[in-house]
Amino acid sequence: MITLLSEHDITPVQLVIAWLLAQGNDIVPIPGTKRRKYLEENLVAVNIILTPEELKQIEAVAPQGVAAGDRYPDMSQVNR
Repeated sequence: MITLLSEHDITPVQLVIAWLLAQGNDIVPIPGTKRRKYLEENLVAVNIILTPEELKQIEAVAPQGVAAGDRYPDMSQVNR
């Protein structure tokens, strides 16, 4: 991934947003930020075009479903 970041001269967040945009027209990334600087930085990602080979590199590192799971951990045993 570091290679992709340096080749495109982008931040990790910009890479993620560009990757999300490459997933199809039914995906709309909504990144949050408190700073205008980061909003402007995030907007640059719209102009980043990832090649099919680059998308394969990302898929190899983070295959679809690798981050699947519950949003919150099981807290049923807390304070019992």
